[in-house]
Amino acid sequence: MIKVKVSLRPIVSKINLPTVLKTTILPGDSIERLFIATQVGEIFYIGNGVIRTFLDIRPRIINLGDSSGGYDERGLLGLAFHPEFYCNGLFYLHYSLAGTQGPGALPGAFESFRPNPCDSRTLNLKWINREIQYDHIDTVEEWILLSNGQPQKRRTLLSIRRPFLNHNGVNSLNFSPETGKLVLTTGDGGSGYDPFNLSQDDMEIAGKIIEIDVVKHTFIDNPPVVTRFDELPVPIQETLTVIAKGVRNIPGISFQRFYNQYIKYAGNVGQDLVESIFSFIHYKPVPVTQLIQAYSMNSEPGQEGFINFGWRGWEGAFPTSIITGCSENPALDEKTIAYYDDAVKTSVWRLQPLTSYFHKDPRTDKFGATALTGVQPYMGNEIPDLTGNVVFTDLARAQESQLPVRGVLAYTRVGMDCRRNDFSVIETEYNFGSQSAYYVSLGTNLNQSRLYLGVYGSMKVNDFNQGTVFEIVP
Repeated sequence: MIKVKVSLRPIVSKINLPTVLKTTILPGDSIERLFIATQVGEIFYIGNGVIRTFLDIRPRIINLGDSSGGYDERGLLGLAFHPEFYCNGLFYLHYSLAGTQGPGALPGAFESFRPNPCDSRTLNLKWINREIQYDHIDTVEEWILLSNGQPQKRRTLLSIRRPFLNHNGVNSLNFSPETGKLVLTTGDGGSGYDPFNLSQDDMEIAGKIIEIDVVKHTFIDNPPVVTRFDELPVPIQETLTVIAKGVRNIPGISFQRFYNQYIKYAGNVGQDLVESIFSFIHYKPVPVTQLIQAYSMNSEPGQEGFINFGWRGWEGAFPTSIITGCSENPALDEKTIAYYDDAVKTSVWRLQPLTSYFHKDPRTDKFGATALTGVQPYMGNEIPDLTGNVVFTDLARAQESQLPVRGVLAYTRVGMDCRRNDFSVIETEYNFGSQSAYYVSLGTNLNQSRLYLGVYGSMKVNDFNQGTVFEIVP
């Protein structure tokens, strides 16, 4: 693949951790503006070279970082503007609600859980006492920009109880240009190895890609807090379809127009072995009411066209593995299949990844991964070697043991057949000096001709004002 070099042009600096980067045109305006959502609950936009506040919901956000040593995956996770935002002022938020902190689904086991293939109890855990044993509640809301320029909440679309603080998704709300529906990407609920196998359970909201028909008004403005589809009131069930399951954690979904079709891209953050990017064109979204009917009749819904990323049995193209050091040779690792039965059950129906990249990679032109943080197609002409390709970001090079930390930009090619492909690292020209630079988010403008990169100087959300947003330029 062609070696690509880019530069980074700073747009705004000294902001909090940027989780969503996207553009839209404000009602009554004529210029496409960059919007930046931060994990702590701020939404800014760039107007005439000046950063302006669009909305500040920090009081609505759960207290971040205190229970996890500063690292956190909750907060303001999703922002999406209605395709007709310019006319109707509607936009949508996904965030973790203030005052909903719980003890977690496996108290004390968040960091330590690992399945033991020799102990069936660890392979078949159930999430019990859900109304008590949970970490927090996420909400998906509809807001409107009033004619006086003030945003106001209109209604709650979903309230979801989450088992752990991690794997809530990021850049989790996007509108589908195919269906006009709001797409929510959820993540498996957290801990590690999906202890309750929520991602493969058709009734669980966790670990799915879900379409929400926001045109259908349910007349239920404050739905109950749930974890399963069958707990939802029927009018809300009727607004939902499921695109995919088997998701571990996902930095949103993106769409690339290809003639009269759209290629869909979604990355799946790995466990210990590999990060994966999936692509697909054809799919058959399954109505939630159909899933519930099949469940009540103890039958399987039709799997044809129902996208399955394979988690927890598969980590990308590999059976999910437990990695332990070899006492005889510290330079080697032993890899044991974590969930053999799950790997077998999903082996036929799972989608193969477009590309994968590894936490350890001996090839000289690759890198050791940490976590996938963004996937976006690039359709611009200013960086011709990237035109029509898919750009992705990783949080930090894992093999760099010394500070300062640096994130990674890379890209892969894709064709109509969505066959598997290799990837190439993008050489980035920018001097971060002695400051760490975690690549935390990736965004585009409306026609995907520009790419934006969110960088943060710390892994701790409470290390404030260490963020910079760049445009990726030739």
